[in-house]
Amino acid sequence: MASKIVRSLLSRTVDLQKSLVRLQSTAAAAASSNTKPSTSPADIPTTFLADDLEIQTSTEEMRHPKPDPNQLVFGAHFADHMFEVEYHDERGWGKPLISPIHNLVMHPGAKVLHYAIQLFEGMKAYRGYDGKIRLFRPDLNMKRLLASAARISLPSFDPIQLQRCIERLVAVDHDWVPDSTSSTLYIRPTFIGTDPTLGVAHSRSALLFVITGPVGPYFPTGFKPVSLLADPAYVRASPGGCGAYKLGANYAPTIWVHAEAVQKHHCQQVLWLYGPDHELTEVGTMNLFVFWVNKSGKRELITPPLSTGIILPGVTRQSLLELAQGWGEFEVHERQVFMRDVIKALDEGRMLEMFGAGTACVVCPIEAIVYQGQRLEVPTMKTGAELTMRLHKTLTDIQFGRTPSDWTVVVNENY
Repeated sequence: MASKIVRSLLSRTVDLQKSLVRLQSTAAAAASSNTKPSTSPADIPTTFLADDLEIQTSTEEMRHPKPDPNQLVFGAHFADHMFEVEYHDERGWGKPLISPIHNLVMHPGAKVLHYAIQLFEGMKAYRGYDGKIRLFRPDLNMKRLLASAARISLPSFDPIQLQRCIERLVAVDHDWVPDSTSSTLYIRPTFIGTDPTLGVAHSRSALLFVITGPVGPYFPTGFKPVSLLADPAYVRASPGGCGAYKLGANYAPTIWVHAEAVQKHHCQQVLWLYGPDHELTEVGTMNLFVFWVNKSGKRELITPPLSTGIILPGVTRQSLLELAQGWGEFEVHERQVFMRDVIKALDEGRMLEMFGAGTACVVCPIEAIVYQGQRLEVPTMKTGAELTMRLHKTLTDIQFGRTPSDWTVVVNENY
């Protein structure tokens, strides 16, 4: 009982300290709108530096118990520490910090709460067969994060510095990386506008933070095929919009549609269509792949192109394309696919497999599409999802270090 009381008091002390810092920062940000900058533009830091990183480790009493790695669900557990760094237009980037995980404190007028000035990334750390911890192509996540930040007018920074800070964070919480081939440490970089002023304008202050936590398979049922609701009445993204960026605002409107798919149509995911010709775009929160025999009689792997501006440039998507292109065994293309093409391929027996792909699930086979009152059966599993399984194994062998690759970055646990 005594240890629980001590742990509670220590935790509250940390939260109070952080709250004080946040409130002071908020007050400073509000005051800065009425004062002139105290430094010249040349003195304002345009990036934070990993070499300036301050690390405050949690005490034994503050640490959380680790869940059973074989009983993990996605996103329900968090590691002991987090990374954060603040930005203000008048002062530039502050000093980066790793500290015990804590609640955020912000003004109720913060722009993130009113105008969805927010973005996030999804990455993983893998404990390999050799015990080493690896990140998978983190440079691509940093590139996409910066692109998303530019789209909603959040400040830029040196992506290498953030990657190095994330490596340090994973090293601090290295014992949270599951020793498992089915569980990983999920990494969630998040960037929000904290400017405490109402008005649709860019946020003059921001907070970049990273939290992590052990996760099991994204789908609790494991590697099983899913059925999709394809209803053209619902649109995920359109040209000129923000579908190509990983913004929180892209996800909230999809939750109701997903519930409709599950409750009314007994589907697990949504196949997002666009336009009068019912163009296929994404599957739930995943990129879409179609493997078929094309009209020329050749086997072909296709995925919707990024050029339309409605497809998120997934790291897994790019990796699968590069793997398949490297094999040279069938044609690989990025081009538009329409529902009429899928129906025709199914009718003619040319459809081989369909699957979704993303960081959380790697690949997910598709078995059926509910479209305009029909249930279209997709033969992905009839031949054992041969390509889907092969891509899954090849990619996870790289991620867990069974296959050497320059796509992985080994984390130094002894920083």
